Amino acid sequence: MRVLMFGWEFPPHIAGGLGTACYGMTRGLARNDVEVIFVVPRAYGDEDQRFVRVVNASDVETLGGREQEFSTEFLDKVSFIHIDSNMVPYISPEEYAVYHDEFVRRGETRRETDLWRKRYTFSGKYGANLMEEVARYAMVAAQVARDLEGQFDVIHAHDWLTYFAGIAAKRVSGNPRVVHMHATEYDRSGENVNRQVYDIEKAGMQAADRVIAVSDLTRRIVVERYGIEARKVVTVHNAVRFGTKEEKAPERSVDEKIVTFLGRITYQKGPDYFVEAAAKVLARVPNVRFVMAGSGDMMQHVVRRVARLGIADRFHFTGFLRGEEVQRMFRLSDVYVMPSVSEPFGISPLEAMRSGVPVIISRQSGVAEVLDYAVKINYWDVDALADAIYGLISYPALGRMFATKGLEEVNGLKWSSAAAKIKAVYEAAVAEAEA
Repeated sequence: MRVLMFGWEFPPHIAGGLGTACYGMTRGLARNDVEVIFVVPRAYGDEDQRFVRVVNASDVETLGGREQEFSTEFLDKVSFIHIDSNMVPYISPEEYAVYHDEFVRRGETRRETDLWRKRYTFSGKYGANLMEEVARYAMVAAQVARDLEGQFDVIHAHDWLTYFAGIAAKRVSGNPRVVHMHATEYDRSGENVNRQVYDIEKAGMQAADRVIAVSDLTRRIVVERYGIEARKVVTVHNAVRFGTKEEKAPERSVDEKIVTFLGRITYQKGPDYFVEAAAKVLARVPNVRFVMAGSGDMMQHVVRRVARLGIADRFHFTGFLRGEEVQRMFRLSDVYVMPSVSEPFGISPLEAMRSGVPVIISRQSGVAEVLDYAVKINYWDVDALADAIYGLISYPALGRMFATKGLEEVNGLKWSSAAAKIKAVYEAAVAEAEA
């Protein structure tokens, strides 16, 4: 089976969990005899292509004119969408400008017989021109599908940023389309959803032949909040990729216990609850250091709160970590905490457990559905979080038990198994389309 897959990032150039998941997924699909052509807005040439063929959308020359009128439809639909800072997944959000481009006016004035050729240079980032790139990505996706005619059986689009691209590719090819919901607008914004982003997500899922949700929690939101037919929404939990060699824990320069938060410093991830719990733990056990690794729109708020609580000498901010830096941080940690307010899945606890670190996660996370040997608390219960941290660092036998059992448990959550389920989703979509 051959898949044309649209994503927004691919390792080693990632902003968060989406790229990591896509990488593990494509490797797992390869082991299940599925060939993947992975399209990204911008490729850098250093991507691992042993298991996947990466297509750089910035290198694709689009052919415009009469035969691609539907492309300007996509541009028109997103012309005046303003994306608030908390709309964008997996990153440190920025303020986005309202999309308006001279290209729209030029395209509207051309005669039907005119043709034009153009390449778009995508930033591949979540910057000020995000919606412009989303719209143009859809145009390029149509061209990619046309160029690869007959070379793929199914289309797979990841998250709302690529939903228009998937729709455009399906219009050109007629192949069935699967969309992957890694995070919904409700996860990013709570009840204060941006209706325009919600509409993009809903339209993308309604137009899909199948929807893959990363957890039962996400599946319920998709069915109940977006009104998507339950029959076509399938849960496939994420997994974790194990390295090929064992890494030794780096030497520490301090003797204290280290408790780590690693993720975007945004409302969704619950960084403020981590800070409040840290203060409670330090009131009982002073020889602990708390590390917050990441960046985001709540950074200044968190820094100020740490200062007001008088724990700045026990609290460290590393900024955004990548690749080996993440693994090194895990190996330095005694406890990993993910107090997310709403987490569709959450790969980072699996990575921490893989490094032999006991983890504390919120019950409001999809990963809680697949883990038994993780301490689970409600994100808002700061006292319970503080007690869990205190217990794991104060009672070595307890910490060792969660670390040992957790490693055994996570060892069974492999991408090859998750990919086998994804392949079954593809096969169902293709069979239905052929019926």
